[in-house]
Amino acid sequence: MTPSNPVALITGAGSGIGRATARLLAQEGYAIAAIDRREKGLVSLADELQAQQKPIAWRVADVTDPPGLMQATRELEAKLGPTDLLIASAGIGTETTGLDYSIPEMNLVMNVNLIGVSNSIGAVLPGMVKRQRGHLVAISSVASYRGLPRMLAYCASKAGVNAIMDGLRIELKPIGIHVTTVCPAWVRTPMTEKLDGNLEHLIDVEVAAQEILYAIRKKRAFHAFPRAMRWKLGFMLWWPRSWQDWYIKRMMNRININKDQPPE
Repeated sequence: MTPSNPVALITGAGSGIGRATARLLAQEGYAIAAIDRREKGLVSLADELQAQQKPIAWRVADVTDPPGLMQATRELEAKLGPTDLLIASAGIGTETTGLDYSIPEMNLVMNVNLIGVSNSIGAVLPGMVKRQRGHLVAISSVASYRGLPRMLAYCASKAGVNAIMDGLRIELKPIGIHVTTVCPAWVRTPMTEKLDGNLEHLIDVEVAAQEILYAIRKKRAFHAFPRAMRWKLGFMLWWPRSWQDWYIKRMMNRININKDQPPE
């Protein structure tokens, strides 16, 4: 590592979108500060990047544990340098339905996907404000566009992420901090492995990582992909609610959520 290496702190770096994005950013010259709640994925990622002589440091931490996350961030920044880029990628998905409404399941998903993103931002943003530079990227979802049956908490959490990032973008732009919200559709990850059925416009995780890298390079405020799904959902939102409900019901009836598999 040299002093010119920008530092990318990535939550959920051990698997899925976080891991694929870490690989790409390492090739772009970033030093990778990797955080995940599971050690195994972090160790294999570190082995892979170190074999390529790419700078990486990692810590096990849970984004729902603010003190632990703050400590992990401090240790990584002490080793690699201050965070230039945050990728708030840690997330889970599990069925949450009104027909069997579970407060613990609702809270679990929203704590990771929404509060966890807020905690991740809070761990790095004060330093960025002090330095008056940096880039915050949150991995949201096209599921943030509206509520979906059997995905109540997931949709709510991602809509909340969009709201946080929209507000931050306006406040932080004048001091040189960029804010990007990324909204993928279906991505082939451990999270979607527990979904059976027709996942429209499903893309590989490497393709998603390339889209994220594009959004980072262009400093996009909001980036949703793939294009076909973005246009389809954008058009649907102009419909009356009754039409939207009919279309969403038809789409979700083709998807079965396997509750026997654990969330990512």
